[in-house]
Amino acid sequence: MLIQSLRMTARDWRAGELRFLLIALIIAVSALSSVGFFIDRMRSGLNRDAHQLLGADLLVNADQPLDPAWRAEAVKRGLVLADTVTFPSMAQAGEGDQSVSQLAAIKAVSPGYPLRGQLRITTSLDQASAALGDKTDTTPAAGTVWVDPNILTALKAGVGSRIRVGDKEFTIAQLIASEPDRGPSFANFSPRVMLSLADLAATNLIDNGSRVTYRLQVSAPSNNDTKSVKAFEEWITARIDADKVRGVRVESLENGRPEMRATLDRADRFLSLVGLLSAMLAAVAVAMAARRFMLRHLDACAMLRCLGLTQNQVTMLYLIEFALVGLVGSALGVLVGFGGHYVLMQLIGSMLSTDLPPVSFLPALQGIATGMLLLVGFALPPVLQLRNVPHNRVIRREQAAPKPMALATYGLGLIVFVGLMLWQAGDVTLALSTAAGFLGGFAVFALVAWGGLAFLKTLRGAIDSQSWRFAVTSLQRRPGATIVQVVSLALGLMALLLLTVVRGDLMTAWRSATPPDAPNRFIINILPDQKNDVAQRIAAAKVSEAQLFPMIRGRLTAVNDKPITAASYDNDNARRLAEREFNLSTTIDMPASNQIVAGQWYKDAPGVAEASVEQGIAKTLGLKLGDSMRFDVGGTVVDAKVTSLRKLEWGSMRANFFVIINPAAMEKTSQTFMTAFHLPPAQSGFTNALTRDYPNLTVIDVSGIIRQLQEVLDQVVTAVEFLFMFTLASGVLVLYAALMGSQDERTRESGLLRALGATRKQLSRAQWIEFSLVGGLAGLLAASGAAALGWALATYQFKFPWTFSPMVWLAGLVVGALCAIIGGWLGLRNVLRQPPLQTLRGT
Repeated sequence: MLIQSLRMTARDWRAGELRFLLIALIIAVSALSSVGFFIDRMRSGLNRDAHQLLGADLLVNADQPLDPAWRAEAVKRGLVLADTVTFPSMAQAGEGDQSVSQLAAIKAVSPGYPLRGQLRITTSLDQASAALGDKTDTTPAAGTVWVDPNILTALKAGVGSRIRVGDKEFTIAQLIASEPDRGPSFANFSPRVMLSLADLAATNLIDNGSRVTYRLQVSAPSNNDTKSVKAFEEWITARIDADKVRGVRVESLENGRPEMRATLDRADRFLSLVGLLSAMLAAVAVAMAARRFMLRHLDACAMLRCLGLTQNQVTMLYLIEFALVGLVGSALGVLVGFGGHYVLMQLIGSMLSTDLPPVSFLPALQGIATGMLLLVGFALPPVLQLRNVPHNRVIRREQAAPKPMALATYGLGLIVFVGLMLWQAGDVTLALSTAAGFLGGFAVFALVAWGGLAFLKTLRGAIDSQSWRFAVTSLQRRPGATIVQVVSLALGLMALLLLTVVRGDLMTAWRSATPPDAPNRFIINILPDQKNDVAQRIAAAKVSEAQLFPMIRGRLTAVNDKPITAASYDNDNARRLAEREFNLSTTIDMPASNQIVAGQWYKDAPGVAEASVEQGIAKTLGLKLGDSMRFDVGGTVVDAKVTSLRKLEWGSMRANFFVIINPAAMEKTSQTFMTAFHLPPAQSGFTNALTRDYPNLTVIDVSGIIRQLQEVLDQVVTAVEFLFMFTLASGVLVLYAALMGSQDERTRESGLLRALGATRKQLSRAQWIEFSLVGGLAGLLAASGAAALGWALATYQFKFPWTFSPMVWLAGLVVGALCAIIGGWLGLRNVLRQPPLQTLRGT
């Protein structure tokens, strides 16, 4: 049996019967494996590179010097360490009456800082203001400091000037253009003054009761080793809990930088979507290729049955043949995919780190397993149909192809399809929603195609044209094949439209979540009597969307009339929230970047206090709709009922508040104001002039964070753009399979019609009309499906605002008709050129 299968495989290969199936499988597996190889490395690399925002893989923050045992444990585990000490203090320049002081964010760093990312320094004020500087692996030398450029104006100093920090004088040696782990914490609001940790003691600024943050940076020796850091994180977290240590927080990318975590989560979903679409197209392509193989082997199976082979023997022959094709195609596909992911890396070039994590064997195993699963799920049903070919087909070739042996075989294909989605996505919700979308689209497309055929039947005589009647009759003669063709073409086009038109909308929406013009300056501590003047100065500078929000400091003292202290919570984050003051705000209308996820926005009724709470902090504190929160605002007690929960868009970098209370309830509270706006680099001197005229203002520059978010975003978008090229290849293959599925039958019909007197011109027009109808209907269905799926993905997966574009339907109609017409012409052009007798003899 094996030898006979090998002979059949060789014969089918020479005859070209297996080439289309093998090509479909190679493209399918190469698309999946190239995506798999690249996604595997990109996911690891993105998460690794994103740790530059922390300056390390892990941070241990404390209010007091850290336990030496913790440091010893990290060293024992082979981890790399660096220290920083951060606190606010005054920096002074000049002597006597000419001296000038400025509140600064002092940061003392040890050698090796930062462990992830790099500082950028320069001696040019213009370059520093534009965040353009040279990367450095060093830290300030003894007796020198590196400073933010905006402190020079306040201190009337320059590079080379002497400034005093505490009891020690320093020389300004460099300007800080970029500081990777700066972050938006309150300790970093003032201009930075960075010095060597060895010089800190000489300043005599640290004493009992000093407000100091000690940070231990922890990283693995290798950029790609995360297991050792994760193990240390678990160990130190357990020690903190066991010893009940207060004032210590372990910070990782997941819990320390929500704006970057949101960007990475969306990046991961986009990369997963590429894998999902590749899997879907691969399944359709293989199914169509296998069906074409089955239709072309009906006569051969009938002959084998006449020669004495049983059903089981026929089945075994073709199963062995398909297994051989599957192994060869999967192996070749993995090799092509492996090379393809390197080509992709070269195409992206400088956008990628040259030190991506090494290739793992998992994508290769997934590629081979996927190829075999595709054959089992989508080639097995047609092969099992071959076992039911009757003997008398040898003499009655007009007999229809056998019906499916059992619906169970197609159920197997469905299970494999959903399994592939889950495997490729790694996200159950994304996989199931995408699978449901395509399976639902399959059912709806089939129903609409059937309805369209029924409607065309009534229009057969509506146009007095022989070509029109030929076209409609041809579609009606093969309703099953026509429906399959429309559905397959629609599914392929739907994926292509999702990859092109709709993908562009998704990318635009993603970019708009953290746009290049996102707010990069925050101004706080604006006094009520300064509000109008500051607003006028901002307006005069032509800064858009600079809305001023009240900022109210309040401490949460009770929930539902139950007093709250740090001891009320077990969660460390909740304990810190109970110990600190909240930044409350008040506004009539909900901020544009916020979204209500539960309850409804309050109505500002007099005498009624209502609060809208961010959903994350509500979860941390165990708050729910209807709970009462009591705040002590400078001696004024405010009891507010939680009436809504909000989701914040952290990546927008706009002014966000955990708790917003209606204005009527906050009239008697002490308020200052804050604003956020985008300041172009050319206007960097505006904030310096503003703080010179209003020394109490604090300006926070988060342009570095915006740049880092945009760098990661650009890296992922570029990767997605090129990854879609692989899925486009699968989509083209699906279109070809859908159009060529009925080629042989159409060839016989064209020859017969010409023999009966139809002219070549009539048949050519009939083909144009037929394929235009099929392609146009498939294009409209594909556009509708792509728009619906794009809306669902944007709304429920990526959390983007979504607007429908009429271009999707226009593109679907035009592209569908063109693909069908071009494919039909390529398939049947030779038939119309040769004599009818030759066509009939050849078939």
